Amino acid sequence: MNFSEDIKTVFQKDPAARSLPEVLFCYPGLHAVWLYRPAHWLWGRGWFFAARLLSHAARFLTGVEIHPGAKIGRRFFIDHGMGVVIGETAEIGDDALIYQGVVLGGISTEHKKRHPTLGNGVVVGAGAVILGAINIGDRSRIGAGSVVLKDVPPDTTVFGIPAHSGRGGAAGRAQLDHNKLPDYCAEEMRRVQQQIEDMKKELAKR
Repeated sequence: MNFSEDIKTVFQKDPAARSLPEVLFCYPGLHAVWLYRPAHWLWGRGWFFAARLLSHAARFLTGVEIHPGAKIGRRFFIDHGMGVVIGETAEIGDDALIYQGVVLGGISTEHKKRHPTLGNGVVVGAGAVILGAINIGDRSRIGAGSVVLKDVPPDTTVFGIPAHSGRGGAAGRAQLDHNKLPDYCAEEMRRVQQQIEDMKKELAKR
């Protein structure tokens, strides 16, 4: 585990972080990741019960549930953390950022890949649910409260229930701008209104 890299990631991705002691003692998302890593090590060596016991303790202490079988890259940050669930076959790339209440869930009882794969630099907003063995492309953003059931291409924003595609992803400091999402409903209403106006003009000509 690279503790210094993880701590640096907190300072980079959370402007509320003000001091090293604060980060060390007051960030349950960081603690959850640190406890996940030895649990994952145990899981990879076939010590399944010990791995699950450690992950269960981590869930009790942090409110974050990460299955020890999940695969998580470097500089992963969970902000706030409470209610996050990451399933057994989930995979998360480097530099990913997720918020409280996020679920990376499965949709099958078969013993196979059944949880999502998140690419590098992905941002998942609070309360979003991503289900199934789908792929979320690099630097994509998932809007808060969205339900994602299909693959998302790289550098794409998705939002809504079920999620719809918007424009652009996020990288670097832009990861924190997850409030800047298109308004799908408003855009659809504008299209409908424009169609009505066009129809009125056509009828007026007759």
